[in-house]
Order: sequence, then C-alpha cells, then structure tokens
Amino acid sequence: RGASGVVHKALNMQTGGMVAVKRVALRGESKESMQLLQREIDLLKLLKNPYIVEYIESFNTRDILYIVMEFVENGSLAQIVRKFGRLQEPLVGIYTLQVLEGLGFLHEQGVIHRDIKGGNILISTGGRVKLADFGVATKLEAGGSGARTNSVVGSPYWMAPEIIEMSAFTTASDIWSVACTVIELITTQPPYFALQPVAALFKIVNDAHPPIPDAISP
Repeated sequence: RGASGVVHKALNMQTGGMVAVKRVALRGESKESMQLLQREIDLLKLLKNPYIVEYIESFNTRDILYIVMEFVENGSLAQIVRKFGRLQEPLVGIYTLQVLEGLGFLHEQGVIHRDIKGGNILISTGGRVKLADFGVATKLEAGGSGARTNSVVGSPYWMAPEIIEMSAFTTASDIWSVACTVIELITTQPPYFALQPVAALFKIVNDAHPPIPDAISP
C-alpha cells in the first residue's frame, strides 16, 4: 500500500508468469491526480532500461485503474533493511552503482524521479536494482536548465533543499536523495529521521549538509 494505491502480486493465467498490478481507485480523484497518473503511465512506457521496473500495460474500469508492471521478487531495499538490518558498505556500493546507472538513463531522457529512497528501489532475486514508483517524476523542459515547482513532492527525509524551497530543481535533486538513501542503508534510517517531518525539512534547508554517520568510511 502506498499513497496513491495498492500493489498486488498477480498471476498471468495464459503464461503462468507473475506480475505486479498497481490498483488505483478513480472515484473521487481530482483532475490533477488523474493527470499525475496519466503522466506516470506515459513515462513508464518510455523508460525501457534494465535498472527501471518494466511497464507492461494499463487498463481501467469506470472506478479503478490498473497498471501492470514487472514483478520484482525481493521487494524494496527498505524491506531488505527492515529484515536484515544495516547493510555493509561493499553491498551498499553495489546497489548504489546500479541506482546511479538507472538514474543516468533517466536523466539522459530529461526525467527527474523526485522520490528516490529505499522504499522505491526494488531488488530482483539476482540482486539487480529496479527503480520504481514514478508517481511524482517529472520531465525537464527542452534545455534542461532546471524546473520550478509550485508544490513540494517526494518523501521528507530524502528531499533536496531546492525541492523543499520550491526553487529550480534539476537532476542534482535525485543525487541528493541517493546520498540520503546510502545513509539509510548503512544506518537503517535516513538523515534527521528522529525529527518530525516539518523539523527535518527545516534542518535540511538550513544545515550546511546532513549529518554524516561516524561509522561511514571517507
């Protein structure tokens, strides 16, 4: 279950394969929410890459939209950390390199994910990273010099200062979130997690940089 819907594991009755189906209730959704959903589908159709969860199809009834995607067996990095505890730096390095490969592809397409965190990074049985949840992703305009936003989107503890301040954001905003995710994987929590979200957002904007854990190597 996420902010925008429920994801089910589903069986393809023709092939016997497993897929993930995101189920979103349409009744009562605002026009803006519908536009975001359509944008997520349009982006997923474009983004074919080994490090990005694969879009298969979408369809809807009058009340429910279904987005069918590749099923990624091991769940998210956040779930892995909850199950196994803090991860060692060499493994975090393996995951981070793959996240950056996926983001490199995204950024070449002019797409900013805007919600990179352990919960949105899925892991296959073989240990491959799959970036997921493009619900708040956005495409840069031609030129890619940075985009402005009139809303704060993403998850507070992983959010870059420019997104909180609603100033021009760029692909660098995703890289900030990657660094917060590295800290999340090594310590089990992102920076400022002990604080309430509003206090954390204030610290992100006003501190020179988030606190670096003592246990982390240079």
